[in-house]
Amino acid sequence: MRRSTLGLGVFIAIVVVAAQALLIPLFAGPAANLAPRDLPIAVAGPPQLSAQLSATHPGAFAITAVADAAAADAAIKDREVYGAILVTAAGPEVHIASAASPVVSALLTQAAAGLGPAVPVRDVVPLDADDARGAGFGAGFLPLAITSLLAGVLIFLLVRGRFARLFALVTFAVLAGLASAAVLQYWLGILPGDYLTVAGALGLFTLAVAGAMTGLGAVFDRAGLALGAIALFLVGNALSGISAAPQLLPQPWGAVGQALPIGAGGTLLRSAAYFDGRGASAAITVLAAYVLGGLLLVLLGRRGLATRTAPATEATGNRPDLVPAH
Repeated sequence: MRRSTLGLGVFIAIVVVAAQALLIPLFAGPAANLAPRDLPIAVAGPPQLSAQLSATHPGAFAITAVADAAAADAAIKDREVYGAILVTAAGPEVHIASAASPVVSALLTQAAAGLGPAVPVRDVVPLDADDARGAGFGAGFLPLAITSLLAGVLIFLLVRGRFARLFALVTFAVLAGLASAAVLQYWLGILPGDYLTVAGALGLFTLAVAGAMTGLGAVFDRAGLALGAIALFLVGNALSGISAAPQLLPQPWGAVGQALPIGAGGTLLRSAAYFDGRGASAAITVLAAYVLGGLLLVLLGRRGLATRTAPATEATGNRPDLVPAH
């Protein structure tokens, strides 16, 4: 008995250390290698400006040529580009959108120094004044992911019946969206935008995470919960790019992060809060796929505690020694 216990302890230690060895590079690797990779920017000026940028920063920028500053600002507000480098009659200038990514805005501001002395930088879509560095956006989003994952697990474990689970998931998403938007906008005041639009974005995200977790549990039981926690939260959080931008992560990890709920949810929330919903179609598609997939798995999976206890009840009923005496 003692040897088997010691062996189990050694096995657990090996498994945990192996998991640590995988998780450390998963989180630290992308963060340590942030750099522009096909970062969408607009350029207005002579053709040699785009050529110079491509030669000086190979592979860093995906350049879109625009006619003037107005066209550049329109592309920024539509979330087609993160910023713009312009050469006007008055000289060079740089337009940024700190609401799209404070990190990218800082990089473009630094790049402006290379265009000449005192190059003006204009923030076309700034962050909320109460979250000037954008730290509150990322910090406020992580608890939503944790609580949504927890809600999905609890609904799977405690709620009986497929339709009862569906009702619980939708109720949670509606309440979570309304409450979270109220906290971020009216209590903390770190998020602008239309309240119902922001609440809808948050509700869709929470339903995607919670629904996927409940659905995986309904089909694969606790192994499904473990798979969901690893893929949706651990991997999804590390590759989300919420605090930076997907194009700053090593590829294809930035794209993988946007195909997971946390990355797509962060993109959708930025669009809803700062850009009037523009540039959100891909994120909505990803989250809707998780919602539909999760709810379908709930319908196809086990009904819950009632189903699990049924075989035990039947077995008890078939035992002659437990039949009540008349």
